[in-house]
Amino acid sequence: MPVAFSEQQKKEIQALIGRYPDRKSALGDVLYLAQEQFGHFSTEIEEYVAGLLDLPVTVVHEVVTFYVLYLKEPVGRHHIMLCDNVSCLICGSDALLARLREKLGIGPGQTTPDRRFTLWTVECLGGCDLAPMAMIDYKFHGNLTPDKLDKLLDSLE
Repeated sequence: MPVAFSEQQKKEIQALIGRYPDRKSALGDVLYLAQEQFGHFSTEIEEYVAGLLDLPVTVVHEVVTFYVLYLKEPVGRHHIMLCDNVSCLICGSDALLARLREKLGIGPGQTTPDRRFTLWTVECLGGCDLAPMAMIDYKFHGNLTPDKLDKLLDSLE
């Protein structure tokens, strides 16, 4: 797949750059657009983004590898991030993980053979008041039980 944004996306990027006093400040927004376009980050994509923003590739790579929501490898159509921090663990995330293992047949860091689901456990999703919680396709779901999780998974295409 060639690494290039469409002309419309390039215009959107120029508008983003124009919002900030420094081109580097647009990096997060441009990385988000790149991930939407390409799915995950390869060295080639990092180099492309760096070139667009006139930044060293090392700066782009540092940001991509620091934040967990920038994907470094392909994920399934539905990306499940289950919080396994203390609050969620105390409130039952271990039962949710057991249900996911049973229902999907995969463990953390794995993708189903049909590429429908990827499961990650993450340190914290920042919603302790909703524990236990998960983020599925960038949408937060809190106060989960195994039954609620089943219904949620069944509702996904």
